[in-house]
Amino acid sequence: MNYSASYKKHELQFIKPSRTSRGEMRTHEVFYISLTHNSETGTGEAAPLKGLSIDAVEDLEEKIKSFCSFINEGIHPLDLDLEKFPSIRFAFECALKEIETSHQHILFGTGFIHGEPIPINGLVWMDSTENMLNEAWKKIESGFTCIKFKVGTLDFDEECRMLETVRKKYSDSKIEIRLDANGAFKNDEATQKLKELSRFGIHSVEQPVKQKQHEIMQEVCAKSKIAIALDEELIGVDVFNNGKKLLQFIKPAYIILKPTLIGGFTLCEKWISVCEELKTGWWATSALESNIGLNAIAQWTSTFKTKMPQGLGTGGLYTNNISSPLIAKNGFLFYEVDKIWGEIPYIRVDE
Repeated sequence: MNYSASYKKHELQFIKPSRTSRGEMRTHEVFYISLTHNSETGTGEAAPLKGLSIDAVEDLEEKIKSFCSFINEGIHPLDLDLEKFPSIRFAFECALKEIETSHQHILFGTGFIHGEPIPINGLVWMDSTENMLNEAWKKIESGFTCIKFKVGTLDFDEECRMLETVRKKYSDSKIEIRLDANGAFKNDEATQKLKELSRFGIHSVEQPVKQKQHEIMQEVCAKSKIAIALDEELIGVDVFNNGKKLLQFIKPAYIILKPTLIGGFTLCEKWISVCEELKTGWWATSALESNIGLNAIAQWTSTFKTKMPQGLGTGGLYTNNISSPLIAKNGFLFYEVDKIWGEIPYIRVDE
């Protein structure tokens, strides 16, 4: 069963700089990988994040070119050594799923592609608290009932006042607030900060302290009145050998599944099986992919029929995204079947 492979590099341009506690992003380099088999073609996106993904390396394009050459020589895409390249594994899985369905950009035949929307959170990027509040009001007015704030860089008292302002206007029964610290809280301050934040009816805090500090994170989870969700903590973890041990030790309330960072759907589904065994919650989140990757993650997420808001509202961040049927409105992500996809040009590996 031979496949042919090609790829295209694309630099996504943010409409406005996106800030987290890790820094500011203005562009995002991604790779669209095409696989063809028996006249059927599938597309996947490899979009590692610099400073976060284990495969955000300088020679990534050379690695992709090499992998494509191996595929063109007859090696199956998933037989390649992809352990250190989760975003490429995700891209190959997506392309193979699309070939399997024989329909362009359709990976899973769920209700999502027939008009059933997925509930999503409204993401508020780090900015001045005034601008963050204005963005939150806009999202709430547009129908979002779950708002996620990026926190951890501004003055903590300022962030608390911002959350207090939201809570004075909307109770936790009206608006769910999630926080994403991206590991910004100092180890010796995290527990106290979480205690103070608990006054504001917070649903959860993602990755309050930096990853790979399992004892610290375990203590934070044990003492926090707010549910803790592991995010960056999962990157590079061998779920088959160490996933269960990690969750049993840290005991988080939730984990965040990002197929680009974890290594595709198969590994995410293994994490889900561990969560079900341990009664740990989870939700899926895109990792700033273009609409190609976002579409794949959304369709995969829809196979689980979850009612919890997912982190899939990132399709409107770029000036030069691939046009698609995906649209976020009223707190949901829709696949509008009457809309068409934009074209992706491909270059052959040997060009």
